[in-house]
Amino acid sequence: MADCTTPSATHRSGLKRALSDLGDWMARSRRLIMGVQWTVIVIYAVLIIVPTLLPLPTNVDRIWSHITIFAQFVFWGIWWPGVLLSMILFGRLWCGVLCPEGALSEQAATWSLGRAVPRWVTWKGWPFVGFLGTTIYGQMISVYQYPAAVLVILGGSTAAAIAVALIWGRNKRVWCRHLCPVNGVFALVSKLAPVHYRVDRDAWGRWRKPADSHRTVVNCAPLVPLRTLDGNAQCHMCGRCSGFRDAIALDHRPFSHEIVHVAGREAKPWETALILIGLLGVAGGAFRWTGSSLFIDLKMWFAETLLSLGADRLLDMVMPWWILTNYPANNDVMSVLDGITLLAFIGAEALFAGLIFAGGLVLATRIAGGWSSVCFHHLAQALIPVSAIGVILGLSMTTVMLLRTNGFYLGFIDPLRAVLLAGATVWSAWLSARIVELHATSPSRRLLATGMMTILCILAAVNWGTLFWTL
Repeated sequence: MADCTTPSATHRSGLKRALSDLGDWMARSRRLIMGVQWTVIVIYAVLIIVPTLLPLPTNVDRIWSHITIFAQFVFWGIWWPGVLLSMILFGRLWCGVLCPEGALSEQAATWSLGRAVPRWVTWKGWPFVGFLGTTIYGQMISVYQYPAAVLVILGGSTAAAIAVALIWGRNKRVWCRHLCPVNGVFALVSKLAPVHYRVDRDAWGRWRKPADSHRTVVNCAPLVPLRTLDGNAQCHMCGRCSGFRDAIALDHRPFSHEIVHVAGREAKPWETALILIGLLGVAGGAFRWTGSSLFIDLKMWFAETLLSLGADRLLDMVMPWWILTNYPANNDVMSVLDGITLLAFIGAEALFAGLIFAGGLVLATRIAGGWSSVCFHHLAQALIPVSAIGVILGLSMTTVMLLRTNGFYLGFIDPLRAVLLAGATVWSAWLSARIVELHATSPSRRLLATGMMTILCILAAVNWGTLFWTL
């Protein structure tokens, strides 16, 4: 009898087998992965510590001639944009295989006191608060420009991760699961990845321990309940559970799967707040304020108000560099007035974005079939692609600036930005349509709700576009 297997089916079967084998190889290669982690830790330590021991670069220094500029380029030009891009492609592989903070946290946890994790640590709002706090504080101390600020932000986060590991959760990554400032963003973006660790629950239930097997448990460092694992949001893609109970395997899936079929099972207000206020509001404001004429106008209004109130001392008052940027030798000093204006500018952008996008989501939800908090928060997930690509492009502004300063021609950047934003908008609109199908009560409502969501996706892209093409 002739083989009726189609070429596409054969290809999918081959890809499934290759991914499963890759996951199994990762499970067997823990020592190699740990070696990679320690290599990254050494590089990380050098890049955040050595620049603080050297004089600040001058206008004639370049990427290849001064380690501080080289470190800026690595961290803000390659490292962070690359990490977010990797989340879209491979899930949280960075967290499980390369992240120095996670690796140090897990290593420190081998000496942990092993105390039970308190309830306040597991509060679901920490990813939102952590992202907003580090983003705004980073702007206040100019983290993109000065090595001491990098040491405070990144080094301080690493020290906190180690401290947490020494107290709670032996051999676990309590910091990564609950307190890491970028955990929430990584959880959102990794939902888009086309690969994941799939759990076959039927196989799990059928499994019986072989007589010669000693592998009865898996140490899942980020505290993921393996049997019910159904997505990338918390999985660190480290591979140690691959093949466990003959039920877990690295596998491929559609880009839309987790957003459409998993993310909407329960309302997640903190994730919605992170998307609308954090990514579309605070992050956009943090990238925008240095080149905004509105920032200057707001500063002048605050100055006039302070003068009228007799509080003119605040106009020139400065703070230590670890509170507000203060580098007189570089003619770079932020006064208290600058700090107030910065907070007001970013806060106003966050409020404006939150109101506009939340209002649009409310309208789309009601059009789809009446108010439903589950539908509202599910629709918010459709904005993840355009939000993520916008943040990646915002971070790449440092990449572009440093490369242009060092003489590289980058005429392709604007067309590339336009293509990526357009693609992300289409992606978000397509996800919106798929989600609306699950909630709309009639074809006409489906069409109108999808149209409303498409408008929101376009508004998000336009908001990011003004960052690159207008002030």
